[in-house]
Amino acid sequence: MVIGNEENSPSPASPPIDQEDSPPLPPPPSEALGELLEQMEDYIPTVPDGLTASFLNQAGFETMDPRIVRIISVSAQKFISDIANDALQHCKTRTSSQHSGGHGSNKDKKPNKDRRYTLAIEDLTPALADHGITMRKPQYFV
Repeated sequence: MVIGNEENSPSPASPPIDQEDSPPLPPPPSEALGELLEQMEDYIPTVPDGLTASFLNQAGFETMDPRIVRIISVSAQKFISDIANDALQHCKTRTSSQHSGGHGSNKDKKPNKDRRYTLAIEDLTPALADHGITMRKPQYFV
């Protein structure tokens, strides 16, 4: 909207924006990708590249670039780590609700920082469901 002859003048109520105060812009995507690929050359992921390449080949994905396999290995590592962390949080909330509901004394219980947790299906199932994976217990036949 143009009022008078002032087309793009800042309003007196808002202070002018200094370019020096604004955060620096991120590098262009091509530079960021180049930096990522350089960092991937020296990094050894927890999920081995051979295992990732094998699963990719079984799925029909073929690549000759080991950097692509390494990036997928790091992505798989992050995914597994997120699920394990979510399962740990479910375990902590489950055990804290079980211990707080009791009527006994807690002097013979271990302190929380020395507590060891065990990964159980009861904790893993909701963690996987949070990531869109449905897991059911197998049926047992007698």
